[in-house]
Amino acid sequence: MSEPITVLIVDDHAVVRQGVRAFLETQPDIRVVGEAASGEEALPLVIREAPDVVLMDLVMPGMNGVEATREVKRLSPRTQVIVLTSYHEDEHIFPAIQAGALSYLLKDVAPETLAEAVRRAAHGEAVLHPRVAARLIQELHAAQGASQTQGAGAPFADLTERELEVLRLIAQGMSNAEIAERLVISERTVKSHVSNILSKLHLADRTQAAVYAWKKGLMGET
Repeated sequence: MSEPITVLIVDDHAVVRQGVRAFLETQPDIRVVGEAASGEEALPLVIREAPDVVLMDLVMPGMNGVEATREVKRLSPRTQVIVLTSYHEDEHIFPAIQAGALSYLLKDVAPETLAEAVRRAAHGEAVLHPRVAARLIQELHAAQGASQTQGAGAPFADLTERELEVLRLIAQGMSNAEIAERLVISERTVKSHVSNILSKLHLADRTQAAVYAWKKGLMGET
């Protein structure tokens, strides 16, 4: 049997921490290794436990969730951060993702969806709340004209058509298996395309690739 996925919960509301913990502890493949009421409290736990996943609130006293996410990724690069918040405005979404958050969920998420997001995060796969994804699309469509005027296609000049397809699907939050099914290719081929994309764009991981695609206007192209 494989080791359980270790999770740290960071939220300034005790009732939220207790509720999330109570549900996650019913999952046999997930183990909660700690709780923190602030970013400052979370960092020593990250150093000590190096959890697979951190569930991160955004609005907290002292160090906020964006700053804490940045520090978590600095202290434990292998740890994946899932934002779990009540806020879905773009001024919260983009800074969190740019700070290194892999996934972005709202607190009205179904418990089973949260557990699945934890499992996917442990494999480096992102999950976006539908409302957040819709907000991102709205913002990107609004910026599409300006991006294209500035030559939005130029940053992707080195990518093949297939690699562009894969990058678009990564930016939509799809896993390698989902991309393979969509494009009717093997998962191994998808992994090869992802590796080529990261190399050509000089990016470290899928999250950076998704953010790059959004920022450079790729998602607004047809």
